[in-house]
Parts: sequence; structure tokens; C-alpha cells
Amino acid sequence: MELNFALITPELALFILGLLAFTLGLLVPNHSRRGLGSIALLGLIIVLGVTVANWSNQGVMLNGMYIVDRYAMFFKILCLTSAILVVLGSFKYVDQQVKNHFEYYSTVMFTTLGMMVMASAGDFITLYMGLELMTISFIILVAFRSSDAKSLESGMKYLLLAGTSTAVLLYGLSLVYGTTGTIMIGEVAQSIAGGVNSPLLIVGIVMLVAGLGFKISAVPFHMWSPDVYEGAPTPVTAFLAVGSKAASFAVLLRLFLGSFGAIQEHWVGLIAVLAALSMVIGNLVAIPQTNIKRMLAYSSIAQAGYILVGLVAVSEAGIKGVMFYAFLYVFATIGAFTVVAAVSNQTGSDEIEDYAGLIQRAPLAASVMLVSLLSMAGIPPLAGFVGKFYIFQTVVQEHMWLVYLGLIMSMVSVYYYLKVVLVIFRDEPKDPSPIQMGGATAITLVITLVATIFLGIYPGPLSEMANMAAQSFLLK
Repeated sequence: MELNFALITPELALFILGLLAFTLGLLVPNHSRRGLGSIALLGLIIVLGVTVANWSNQGVMLNGMYIVDRYAMFFKILCLTSAILVVLGSFKYVDQQVKNHFEYYSTVMFTTLGMMVMASAGDFITLYMGLELMTISFIILVAFRSSDAKSLESGMKYLLLAGTSTAVLLYGLSLVYGTTGTIMIGEVAQSIAGGVNSPLLIVGIVMLVAGLGFKISAVPFHMWSPDVYEGAPTPVTAFLAVGSKAASFAVLLRLFLGSFGAIQEHWVGLIAVLAALSMVIGNLVAIPQTNIKRMLAYSSIAQAGYILVGLVAVSEAGIKGVMFYAFLYVFATIGAFTVVAAVSNQTGSDEIEDYAGLIQRAPLAASVMLVSLLSMAGIPPLAGFVGKFYIFQTVVQEHMWLVYLGLIMSMVSVYYYLKVVLVIFRDEPKDPSPIQMGGATAITLVITLVATIFLGIYPGPLSEMANMAAQSFLLK
């Protein structure tokens, strides 16, 4: 059994970094622990650099249990980028709202490590280990503000529902193993191609859809999202909205296209229905929301529906569309939640009415919120428009009804996004005092603003990167 440690250099580096952050937090005096955020940020940037440098370093470890290809590398880069932006944008929030900085930053790193393991999982056991590392870490992060009743309530809800979804997922994996006789994702495809196709296999696939549907908050497995998003610390909500979704979609694509592609007629219709329900319910229920975190939670459900459309395509173009949109989604979502964290830090409120006159109190934050919301709505020339175009063009031939539905729901989303924009730009502020952002938060906002605009105007490099990743997936 060959072990090529060069293939897992980013994972090893992140694991060591997480342990180092935790150990330093125990050793250094309390007044010096705030510097751990800078150490964590620097470490994550180094790990991202190592991952990018290993882009062409591909191979298989442990007899296929761990796959390192450009497909996995793409999602690892995405997850590390999310972690960097979340850590950078949350310095001030964490200093004022969160105790035990070293535990917070080390847990963020272990959460990211779980996502990276999920992206490279070549068998059910590795997949489960990565999933549980990510999920348990998120449970800790969601309930991190131990003095806040909402945070503890959210942590409890997430714990119970995550445990239930994991049980369903495990049972589905066991049924797939029982019918195919293997836990290797590639060998499952070979077994199905050899003629294995029993009702129990179909039941297993349905249970996998349910288990992973919870992770991406697709309807009808979305019930946890609004409450957890509202109660969790805002930077954690941002990370949950982008990182958890990205890693779960990496697994969904790897499983369904890598293992069940030969029997797509049994599950494509189900995925199409889930995509449609997520788009419709996510957007319609977002309309009456008065809390901005709950509104963004339902918006996130709708975004999961858009991304699921790429899976329905069952093609290289669909894989590319999912990866491309998921990366664009990172910048708009983290930009919006960074603004929410900054406003909440000063006002103590997440109500949309308290964003009145934000353009006067924090012009940069107001601009970022405007661009982020319009990008999520799919307004050209922002990144979200390009992402939706890539996604929906993959299903024009076979599922045109999804394209029409996606267009209609995107127009619906413009309504509730513009409600927030009107409050920000039209209404007079109750408190005219400026909102202090902090240097790190301002840098995060600028990065997300520039990336959202730039990738909408010039998506070529990211598109080519996603295309190479999709091609490496299909070679497996």
C-alpha cells in the first residue's frame, strides 16, 4: 500500500496548523491570544499556496481510498479561500463577541480539513470520516457563544438534525455496499455496469439524497437552516453557507456521477424535483422575512436549488457549472455576511429595518451588500449572472422547464433583495453615527466586491480552471 505524502501535503499542513493554534492558545497568556487570528490567517494562506502549487500533482492513495485530482484540488482551493475570507472578516467580531479565540480558530481549521478530506474521498469510510470531522466542528462553532441562548439553541438543533441526517446517510451507504459488495466509489460504478441493479440499491440512493440534502439545505431537508443561520455567530453562518455546501456538492458529484451514472434514470428526476422545490420555496419564503440572516438562509436554500441543476445535467458541462457557480457563490455570500457581522457588532440587531441609511453610516459596507445581493439575484454583469448562465445552459436540451423556473425565481429573488437595498439607500438612519469596520473587515469587503465584479466581467481563468477539474473527474 503506497503512501505518497506529497499528495496530501495541504491536509498535513492544515492538521499541524490546527494543532499548533490550539496548543499556542493553551500556552500563551490571555492578553496575547488575540494575535492567534493573524497566525491562523497566515497559516491558511500558506496552505492555500501549497494547494495551488500542487494543482498538477495528481494520484491515488491507499488503493483508491483517497483520490487527489484536479477536481478535488478545485474544491480544496474553494474551501480554503472561504476559510481565509471568513477568518479575515471576523477579527473584530471574534474579539468582541467570541471568547476562547484559539479554540475558535483551530476549530475553523479542522472544519476546513474535514471539507478537504470529503473532496478527495474515494470510498465510503473516508467520505464519512471527512463528513463527521466537518459536521462535529460546525456543531462546536454554531454553539460557540455559550452565553447566548440563541447560539446554544442553534447548536442543539444542528446536533440533533445532523445526527439524524448522518444516520440516514450511513444507512444509505450500507445499502449500496450490501447490493454492490464494495465501498469503493469507482468499484460501485463497475458493479452497476456489470448488471447490479436491485430495489435496495435504489432505496440506498434515495437515502443518500436525503442525507446529503440536509448538508446542502435542499428542500425538504432545509428545516434547520433558518434557525441555525440566525442563532450561530455570523462568521460561522457565512462559513456554513459556503464551505459546507461546497464540500457536500463535491461528494454529491463524486457519488452520483462517479458511481450511479449508469442508472441515472432512477435518480435524475428526483434531483430535478429537489432543485425545483428548493428554488421555489427558498425564494418565496424569503420574501416575508424581516431578519436579514433568516432571509439569507432562505436565499441560500434557493442557491442550493440552482446548483443542483448542474447535477441534473449528468455531464462534464454540468460538473463544470456546479464548480464554477460554487466558487462565485463564495464571494457574494461572504461579502453579505461580513456586512451583517459588522452591523450586528455595532447595533446588536439583525433586523432589516436597522439597516436604514447604511450608505451614510458605512458606504463600503452598503456597496458590498448591494453588489452581493444583485450577484446572488443573477443581475449582469456580476458574477452570479455568469454562474447561472453556465448552470442553466447545461439543461436546456433535456430539462427546459428548469430553465424557465430558474429564470422566474431569479426575478422573484430580485424583489426581496431590492427590499433590503431600498432600506439601505433610501431610508434615514435611526442612529447616524458611523459604523466602525476595522481594517481586516474592510479588506475582506474590498476583496469580495472586486472578485464579484471581476469574475462577472472576466470569468475566463476561473472557467478554464473549472473545465480542467471537470475533465480530471471524468478520467476516473
